[in-house]
Amino acid sequence: MNNKTDTMQELISRGRNVLHEEAKAIISATANINEGFARAIKLILNSSGKVIVSAIGKPGYIAHKISATLSSTGTPSFFLHPAEALHGDLGRVCREDVMLILSNSGETAEIVNMLPTLKRIGVPIISVCGSADSTLAKHSDIFISSKVEHECCPLNLAPTTSTTLALAIGDAVAVALMQEREFSTEHFAFYHPGGSLGRKLLLTVEKVMRGGEKACLLSRDTTILDALFTMTRHLSGAVLIVNQQNAVEGIITDGDIRRYVMYNNLFLQAAVVEIMNPCPVCIHQHQLVDEALSIMEQHQPGPITVLPVLNDLNQAVGLLHLTDLLNIRPVPDAI
Repeated sequence: MNNKTDTMQELISRGRNVLHEEAKAIISATANINEGFARAIKLILNSSGKVIVSAIGKPGYIAHKISATLSSTGTPSFFLHPAEALHGDLGRVCREDVMLILSNSGETAEIVNMLPTLKRIGVPIISVCGSADSTLAKHSDIFISSKVEHECCPLNLAPTTSTTLALAIGDAVAVALMQEREFSTEHFAFYHPGGSLGRKLLLTVEKVMRGGEKACLLSRDTTILDALFTMTRHLSGAVLIVNQQNAVEGIITDGDIRRYVMYNNLFLQAAVVEIMNPCPVCIHQHQLVDEALSIMEQHQPGPITVLPVLNDLNQAVGLLHLTDLLNIRPVPDAI
């Protein structure tokens, strides 16, 4: 039992040591984020083409991820495999593009063999590698150091710490570009329409509101009893009081009725105007559901769960309940 416990503790310790070593390498590398990094960001911002990310082996997987992050955050990008590049894919590269090349040694044969053609094309090169004296670094327009003292691999052979640092530098590039481009949540959702986040951010109120009879529109002379029946029948938790032009005059929630019962002699045949809130917070049908959720959460003196929905003429066309927002599901991916 003791040996088993010791083994478990050793495994935990080893795992923690890897995270510690890689975290230490990233923190040490903050000194490498200098004027070269800033010039790289400006170079990409001023280019009219794409950022072409290239690497081979384990760094190649990191390059794939960096390219994907750039593309989804406002910087068009694609991955170029160095071996395929040497067999015709260099034709994808234009002088308007920017090359972002990853290599720990800076001497990888396939990458070094690309350099003469890249130079003839005239495309600027940003290198992220571990040696400033390497062939790649010397033939780059901008060099960003990704040097690590050693890999956390016990043999100091498998790319581990070096690839983690390269990934972090790629994230730093992507985030800096996002901020410079003022990339917003709406932009992010635009490039992620198939995910739940994109659906939430792009969906408008009119797509999820309760319309027709479920909007629970009542006149001011409706009795409180009828209002209670209406919200119970439609499980709405509220009814809207409107005039003949469907302009909102007030709102009554089930909580309003409960509080009235508690503190007053409630006459259920009294008109709803007796207890309605005459100044409800409303939302327009073309606003995003994310805005609706924010309005509900940030309402003072406390959060609310129901919003009247208005059209462009400020007429009531629906009712939006918090549960309608919580039940939003992503659109299934096309097959």
